[in-house]
Amino acid sequence: MKSEGRTWTRQKSVTAYNNAIKYIPGGVNSPVRAFGGTGIEPLFIDHAKGSKIYDIDGNEYIDYVCSWGPMILGHAHPKILEAINKSARNGTSFGAPTQSETDLAQKIIDSFDSIEKVRLVSSGTEAVMTAIRLARGFTKKDLIIKMVGCYHGHSDCLLVAAGSGVAETSSETVASSAGVPDAIARETIVVPYNDIEAVKAAFQANKGNIAAVLIEPVAANMGVVLPIEGYLQAIRDLCNQEDALLIFDEVISGFRLAMGGAQEVLGINADITTLGKIIGGGLPAAAIGAREDIMNMLAPLGPVYQAGTLSGNPLATAAANATLDMLEQEGTYEKLEVSASILEDGLAQAAKDANIPMTINRIGSIMSCFFTDRKVLNFDDVKSTNIKIWKQFFLKMLEQGIYLAPSAYEAMFVSLAHSEGDIAKTIEAARNSFNQISQ
Repeated sequence: MKSEGRTWTRQKSVTAYNNAIKYIPGGVNSPVRAFGGTGIEPLFIDHAKGSKIYDIDGNEYIDYVCSWGPMILGHAHPKILEAINKSARNGTSFGAPTQSETDLAQKIIDSFDSIEKVRLVSSGTEAVMTAIRLARGFTKKDLIIKMVGCYHGHSDCLLVAAGSGVAETSSETVASSAGVPDAIARETIVVPYNDIEAVKAAFQANKGNIAAVLIEPVAANMGVVLPIEGYLQAIRDLCNQEDALLIFDEVISGFRLAMGGAQEVLGINADITTLGKIIGGGLPAAAIGAREDIMNMLAPLGPVYQAGTLSGNPLATAAANATLDMLEQEGTYEKLEVSASILEDGLAQAAKDANIPMTINRIGSIMSCFFTDRKVLNFDDVKSTNIKIWKQFFLKMLEQGIYLAPSAYEAMFVSLAHSEGDIAKTIEAARNSFNQISQ
């Protein structure tokens, strides 16, 4: 590949990575950045603008990672930079209330029918951790149900997996990370995504002890997996019947699918919602929202403790408010839908023409390409896809200047900055890649 007249080379990134591993575990500060399943060292990024990122070797790429979702407006949007710069001139952190925090909270509440109050935090992991503590404090119950393949951050009670037995009792749950005590792992029950019977069985086996069901309403951390018809409503009904809370992890889908997130699109309201990524406008920010009686359990009003020095940081709230203001503009989500739809159709046709089995799961501006001829409805389906073809596809796209997530289990994100030309170039690169793979 050539970029700006240069032949594609990764030498500076390779050197930077070899230096980084001397000082940082694995050379990265989040595991998926290590390009572990790709066979090459990670790219080190120098700067980004609009739909493009540029590595330290000077290569240009059309970016479909978008910082794992937040950059819905594109990189270095001038209005976001202006908001951050204006805020920074007044100081970067106060550890005291600001009007900007209230403005952001009001925007979130206005966007989600299920939210009456909001608590701002600094990361999606922190938001979900707090949501679980809040659910337990409100219900006075201990057990949480989560779904296999849905990632909700790295707090202890969520780094768990189903044991060798049927995942219907908490005793079958085991830690999926060293350092997580078995006693904590047993507080979480793990069941397959899109399997309502497994959720029913978990409630029945733990009658009266389930505090909440925690779920991504649209799974986007095992690749994009959509809920089957009736699944979320059935979980909603079960939670109502069993006096449990429904927690929607909308860290990815919130403000990505619509102003009201997946709840607006799918017509199912959660009891507690966690948000992140987009609401930070590219800076670290997240939130927990729920109806008033639940949120009032949080300190200083209630007995559920949560605190954070940088919660509601003025730079992050400035970026967030500017981002949400732009997303509210008429036609925003329609534009994203058009771009993503054209990309989906083009990728699907290119694979079909090359006789490459591929299933695309898409909702709004997020999608995943799974190399299989079957539907992908849960994590077992994801794991059964052809990872060898995915690896070839990833590398060939990268060589042509298309930056996809360096994992077969992640999503593609389309931003408002992706132009018709970007989409066309991406489809052409995919066609070239599939033709080479099929030879």
